[in-house]
Amino acid sequence: MKLDTNSLKKIAHLARLEFDEKGAKKMTKDMTQILDWVEKLNELDTSKVEPLITMSSEENIMREDVVGEHLDHEKGLKNAPQRDSDYFRVPKVME
Repeated sequence: MKLDTNSLKKIAHLARLEFDEKGAKKMTKDMTQILDWVEKLNELDTSKVEPLITMSSEENIMREDVVGEHLDHEKGLKNAPQRDSDYFRVPKVME
């Protein structure tokens, strides 16, 4: 599959990537190779292959959920650098 410049620009925009003309040529070549590889994988007959649920044979050992002691509201806010009545005050991160 050949990737055209418009498709590359759209993918770059969605992925928030920026590159110059030389980088765009290299990226087009690399992504075309990746898409060719995926097409090659699609040629395989996987009808008799059981789907994987996980890539690891490890199992999580879960503990039982037990209600324990917790801080009351006032103790939780006691050491807050800034607070506004019943809430933590934090610096603004988004406009």
